[in-house]
Amino acid sequence: MSAARTNEATAERRDRRNAWLLSMPALVLLISCAAGPLLIIVVYSFLTPGQYGNVIWEFSWDAWVGTLYSRDIFDGTYKLADAHLSIFWRSVKLSLLTTLFTFLVGFPTAWFIATRPPRARAAWLFLITIPFWTNLLIRTFAINQIIRNEGILNTFLIWLGVIETPLNILYSDLAVFIGMTYVYLPLMVLPLFAAIDRFDLKLLEAGYDLYASRWQVLRRIVVPVVKPGIIAGSILVFIPSLGAYVTPRILGGGRNMMIGNFIELQFGQGRNWPLGAALSVTLLIIVAIALVFYVRVATRETSSHG
Repeated sequence: MSAARTNEATAERRDRRNAWLLSMPALVLLISCAAGPLLIIVVYSFLTPGQYGNVIWEFSWDAWVGTLYSRDIFDGTYKLADAHLSIFWRSVKLSLLTTLFTFLVGFPTAWFIATRPPRARAAWLFLITIPFWTNLLIRTFAINQIIRNEGILNTFLIWLGVIETPLNILYSDLAVFIGMTYVYLPLMVLPLFAAIDRFDLKLLEAGYDLYASRWQVLRRIVVPVVKPGIIAGSILVFIPSLGAYVTPRILGGGRNMMIGNFIELQFGQGRNWPLGAALSVTLLIIVAIALVFYVRVATRETSSHG
């Protein structure tokens, strides 16, 4: 009996060791390619900036203080960095507006697609995925050609007689908002479609049979059932919007920066790598908070539905 248990324990240890050896290449790749660069960024955020970029290996909190405060070069006092806060606020504001507008446009779009016959549904989904066939840079330049002063939109409005002079949309927050809404709209539509596609339309008939209004049916039946899709779509749009770089760079023209452009500036012309690293970690924390919120809500929804 004792020998059998010994053999069983030996086999179990051998299986466990083989499992670790088999997973070792994946673990090494994951640590070196994912956790490694992140660890370097965290370490850099606590160092001193070099004179011509790079870092000096001297511990310093200046980068973290610099995310919110700026130091007066004459008396050395600290005050709130208005420019930094303005960039943070613009990034969060545009990301929230993009998420809200993509939801307002994406929800009826997903509902329309989910309620079509199966063959037509596949065709509509195919059309939704077409923008992914082209590079983000090309799509952003396409928006640039539409909204610039001599672009399609202004030319059409002048031809209709609606306006006499071109609208100055390009290189503004509105241009960045339009570009991000166009770019990230499919990321909202697809999760919403997946949630609505599983929706039992007989629930609508039951609601109307109980004399519920259209608004009550939407608020009490449709929204609670498709809430996981709404949350997933919102996360998929909000996170890349918050860290967007290409769209604000092209449509904002460098004057309307977001966090991604500000981080790139610190690693480039600003030559302040620790501040860029601290801003990157701050952005990572904001994204992590959003993901934790999503996981908690999704877990709560799963528990409530059994």
